[in-house]
Amino acid sequence: MEKFNYLPLLLLISLLPCNGFMIKHILMESESPPPATSPELKIEVKRVALSIFSGIITGFIAAILVAAIIRCFVHYINRPPILKGPVVFSPKIDPKTLRLALENENHIIGSSPNGTYYRTALDNGLNIAVKRLEPFEIGSPQTQSKALKRKLQQELQVLAALRHRHLMSLRAYVRESDRFSLVYDYMPTGSLEDAMNKVRLNQLQMGWDVRLRIAVGIIKALKFLHFESNSCILHYNLKPSNVMLDVEFEPKLADCGLANLMPKLYRSSNGYNAPESSQSCRYTDKSDVFSFGVILGVLLTGRDPLDPFFGESASGGSLGRWLRHLQQAGEAQQALDKSILGQEVEEDEMLMVVRIAVVCMSDLPEDRPSSDELVPMLSRLHSF
Repeated sequence: MEKFNYLPLLLLISLLPCNGFMIKHILMESESPPPATSPELKIEVKRVALSIFSGIITGFIAAILVAAIIRCFVHYINRPPILKGPVVFSPKIDPKTLRLALENENHIIGSSPNGTYYRTALDNGLNIAVKRLEPFEIGSPQTQSKALKRKLQQELQVLAALRHRHLMSLRAYVRESDRFSLVYDYMPTGSLEDAMNKVRLNQLQMGWDVRLRIAVGIIKALKFLHFESNSCILHYNLKPSNVMLDVEFEPKLADCGLANLMPKLYRSSNGYNAPESSQSCRYTDKSDVFSFGVILGVLLTGRDPLDPFFGESASGGSLGRWLRHLQQAGEAQQALDKSILGQEVEEDEMLMVVRIAVVCMSDLPEDRPSSDELVPMLSRLHSF
């Protein structure tokens, strides 16, 4: 049986108009349409992208805020408590013994507008010097009072950790309800101010070698505070009453930084303040250098910077201006202390120190040398 050929029939069907249209329509529907790019779709894509970006930024900011809150909370929890009673840094002192000794302030060795100094002895025979600071201001809110006490306590702990040959070591402190008492080693010679007062009254002879050694010790202590401690520590109140002398007249600085912690107790001008500290309340290491320059002037001349002599117009109004005027006139030797000129001293050496003192007392801080520059200047004048 012959096989029927369907090809002619299919060709005939394909030529019919109706079926051709249907086949063309089917073929056109089978093709995939091009993707739509309407403006509405672009706007929608931008909105989605903006939402995602805003979410990321918001989450990042929220994470930072949460971390900051947690950090503040941890800092608040871990902050040191305000300790009561004796806080002792020296193993030589027992807190109970110290408490008993502080109740017997039987020998006052000095006083100042910001506190009283007295000597007392412990049960083990150790003599200590105690500086009892004036009470805190009562009118401040309780939170501010606590913050002040906590800050003072933290700073005293930093100062107690300082160790240098020419620094007074803070042995302990006692916090009471409204005041602090600071405990130091007792210095039988007293302060540089005490020594210079005795010199003026002819009760003590202090040669140039001793005075220069004192100056070198002071500037070495300042260099340590300014450049060699963990952070730059400023004295803020450098003057002869804060320079203690041991039995060999080796100087030791006391009260480092206390004027910054309790500025209301140290407001009065004492003749040793740098101009910028009183005019613009700006204090730097160069301000300490200015105070050191005044101390140099005192050691050279024997005069107190608050001497009425410096109120006269002929003196220039201050120790520094008086020395500068004499130096420029070539008459600096007239300023030197007459009590040491009769001894075997190098007058040229003293005149060199006059020039150093004058530049330290420059009105502009940038014109003054730094403490690390002053150490070799003075050390090479004499071997220590």
